[in-house]
Amino acid sequence: MNHLASASTYYLAVRDRLRTEENDIDDVTLADTVEGLTDLHEILAAVIRSALTDEALAAGLKGRIKEMQDRLARLEERAAKRRQLARGVMSETEIKKITAPDFTVSLRPGTPSLVVVDEAVIPEAFWEPQAPRLKRQEVVLELKQGRAVQGAQLSNPEPVLNVRSR
Repeated sequence: MNHLASASTYYLAVRDRLRTEENDIDDVTLADTVEGLTDLHEILAAVIRSALTDEALAAGLKGRIKEMQDRLARLEERAAKRRQLARGVMSETEIKKITAPDFTVSLRPGTPSLVVVDEAVIPEAFWEPQAPRLKRQEVVLELKQGRAVQGAQLSNPEPVLNVRSR
């Protein structure tokens, strides 16, 4: 990146010098001339190519991660089903404990879990209040429509880099 900084500085120096020496030069001619005298365009093209490569690798990794997460979910589901099967058979046959060389499994009574029958009748003391949350999209929409929203404003827009690859 140090090479990019020095190329950028050189590009600006050449452009400013040409503007100073050639008062009547138009913007297109100036841009073409500076591009021909510097290698900044080639450096930036290499940076963009590198970004495109990184984005392609990231997309590939996302796909691979998704596949692996799907596989993980299948393995976890299969393990849970096998445990349920063993629990059911042990419960039905009243087997309380099995000792094997690599593990011991035992069946014990579980603890009761909560079943909510009707939320509307549960006393207020059992409810947790939540902090208010800003509806950012609604604030942005109001501001974009020209309405003032106290305590909020739109930022100055940043330039957007658009890269198209065929």
